[in-house]
Amino acid sequence: MKNILLLGAGRSASSLIAYLLQHAPSENWHIRIGDIVVTHLHSLVDDLSFAEALVFDVHNDEQRETEVKRADLVISLLPAVFHIEVARECLKQEKHLITASYVTPAFLELHTEAQEKNLTILMESGLDPGIDHMSAMAAIQHIKAKGGKLTSFKSYCGGLVAPESDTNPWNYKFTWNPRNVVLAGQGTAKYIKNGEYKYIPYHQLFKRTDQLSVEGHGNFEGYANRDSLSYREPYNLLDIPTMLRGTLRKPGYCAAWNVFVQLGLTDDSYTLEGSENMTYRSYLEAFLPPAVTGETIERRIANYLTIDEHGEIMQKLAWLDLFTDEPVELAGATPAQVLEKILKEKWQLAPGNKDMIVMQHLFEYELAGKKHELTSSLVVKGDDEVHTAMAKTVGLPVAILAKLLLQGKIKHCGVVIPIHPELYEPVLEELKSYGVNFVEKDRVLSYNKNMPPV
Repeated sequence: MKNILLLGAGRSASSLIAYLLQHAPSENWHIRIGDIVVTHLHSLVDDLSFAEALVFDVHNDEQRETEVKRADLVISLLPAVFHIEVARECLKQEKHLITASYVTPAFLELHTEAQEKNLTILMESGLDPGIDHMSAMAAIQHIKAKGGKLTSFKSYCGGLVAPESDTNPWNYKFTWNPRNVVLAGQGTAKYIKNGEYKYIPYHQLFKRTDQLSVEGHGNFEGYANRDSLSYREPYNLLDIPTMLRGTLRKPGYCAAWNVFVQLGLTDDSYTLEGSENMTYRSYLEAFLPPAVTGETIERRIANYLTIDEHGEIMQKLAWLDLFTDEPVELAGATPAQVLEKILKEKWQLAPGNKDMIVMQHLFEYELAGKKHELTSSLVVKGDDEVHTAMAKTVGLPVAILAKLLLQGKIKHCGVVIPIHPELYEPVLEELKSYGVNFVEKDRVLSYNKNMPPV
């Protein structure tokens, strides 16, 4: 019997848990699921001999050591900041680890020791990062195998609300950690275009968007992720002239979100004096220049940011009740925490709501004297507000990789991401049976050599 310890049973774990429970009898697994709150798990595991739930505190050194020691594989879907402590415990106890989160410098420091101990720390194994790597590598290898030379690679992904559940002017609801949404994009975005390095500082990020279209699903806008350059080496695209990774939203979202950025509402570096006594209106007021007698706060914001007082952006802000005297009721809060509280009240998935994952890769390559464009698109809808597309696309690849690892089919050791064929090929194939399937279209571009590449 193989023992799996799953840490983290939040909103992204439902499909992962369902997969593990479904396959446990045939794979001879015993599963322990730990989180700070596990009451929602009892109906799933209490009648099963091969699964159990436990209250788990990642900060409890003794409990962390005990639970990791008894496992053959640890899967962590805890908040990303806690992964490193789990990883260090796994190294100490010589256990494999899988997470969906980004590789950080702290994890890279564990690489050599993990290799020496013949351990696999498999990261970036969810949706983005995860499925994006796997599907991109599959397409890149296909293009190279037939002799194509890649000249451009752009990749975008977004967790959105399905059209039938889109009931607000922002065309957006939370399908992921709200805090991560509020803090998204902070730092400087770096990418390469036509052989030139490009940088977009945070205060300009939401003004510099690309327009995309996914057949059958309409138009979207994308803004650049923080670092598109670091993936050139693992993708073996060091000489590619254009490479960009970005986030997708519905048109109009970025222009409205830019209001929050320009006002400073997404800042998480300091606390607001007397935040518990603020209203939504006074919270906004705190970031505006002194008032001119008789001016409404709506007009002041419009003038300050040079936007139409009666336009779509102001309508989006008004829909959030930002101009009302609704109380903040958060003590010692940062600007970002207040904004998160406001948005959580308006952007939650309602009962029966469905979310939607949209991912699109755009490749340009040269083959036999012609320029080609390959578009690879993925659209996945959730079942409801619990069994979401986000949970499916984050959890299922993690679960499939866990199965492959326990079956002894993953031989890579150290800190690994799923860019190797023996990892991504079986995952992408099995994902098709769950409706996670890319639609590809390849066409020859007619172009003038004197025109710059797209």
